[in-house]
Amino acid sequence: MGDPVATYPPYPTHSQYPTHPTYPPYPPPPYQPPYQPAFPPYYQPMATPSRTNGLAIASLVLGIVWFWWLGSILAVVLGYVALGQIERRNEGGRGLAIAGIVLGFVGIATGILVGILIAALHGNPSSLQL
Repeated sequence: MGDPVATYPPYPTHSQYPTHPTYPPYPPPPYQPPYQPAFPPYYQPMATPSRTNGLAIASLVLGIVWFWWLGSILAVVLGYVALGQIERRNEGGRGLAIAGIVLGFVGIATGILVGILIAALHGNPSSLQL
């Protein structure tokens, strides 16, 4: 058997398009494999967002608010509990917990200083001269 493509007439030019319906159909184009890139595409794996620990948020809020210096003590306690939970559960919010602890200690120190100042002035009120 010969080459089946050779039995078809040559492709006509624009001016030579046949008008007769019995003109034989043209052969299909040669087979081409589907396009494959040289390298497979690289997809960056998406990291799952970690949850922020709720106690860390509460520690920061109480550290900011203070609430008669009782909030400062709670901020320190909740901050240390939050740090433990963050390590165990692999959660986010470590910076919030640390900020809550620092603000809690600042609030406790301020409360102690105000208490000392009040005690000193209460013992000898005449020492206050404005």
